[in-house]
Amino acid sequence: MTEYEKMLAGKIYDPLDPEIQGEQFPFQDKLWEFNKLKPSDIEKKEAYMKEVFAECGEGNYIELPFHANWGGHHVHFGSGIYVNSNLTMVDDGHIYVGDKVMIGPNVSIITAAHPIEPELRARGLQYNRDVHIGENVWIGTGVIILPGVTIGKNSVIGAGSVVTKDVPDNAVAFGNPCRVIRRIEPQDVRNI
Repeated sequence: MTEYEKMLAGKIYDPLDPEIQGEQFPFQDKLWEFNKLKPSDIEKKEAYMKEVFAECGEGNYIELPFHANWGGHHVHFGSGIYVNSNLTMVDDGHIYVGDKVMIGPNVSIITAAHPIEPELRARGLQYNRDVHIGENVWIGTGVIILPGVTIGKNSVIGAGSVVTKDVPDNAVAFGNPCRVIRRIEPQDVRNI
């Protein structure tokens, strides 16, 4: 099994393997160009997402800069997603984002992890765990979502949270580590 095949299978692998870097660098180069677009270049932003992302629905908007290890190549976007500035996606593994998700500024979504075993870590090896974010989720400013986490639909993740475990549907969760504080209730629906 090649290092690239190990990466795709979620096994421990060497991210500096020449085959992996040969695949990765072109996406990083495209991302470098993407980050030079003007705010008004909406059509060019959409074209980038359609070309580079693994999947991309309609009506998505990214406020630049955007950072991703693979330029977003392993990112799966639904439709109607809004991303504020400085989103970092460590997309060595896959990141699935449902429809109508709002992501605040300075958010990090991480799929890559390193072994706890010192010898493997000293060799620079890593493994990936996919992240899943359900539809209609709001992720507040400065949130960090760690590898393997699933956030259920309609949930709210409060600013500054470090999400280490799954969050169910229809929950308000925050903190470090992030924990469910309460369910979204009918009284949360207000006429404004």
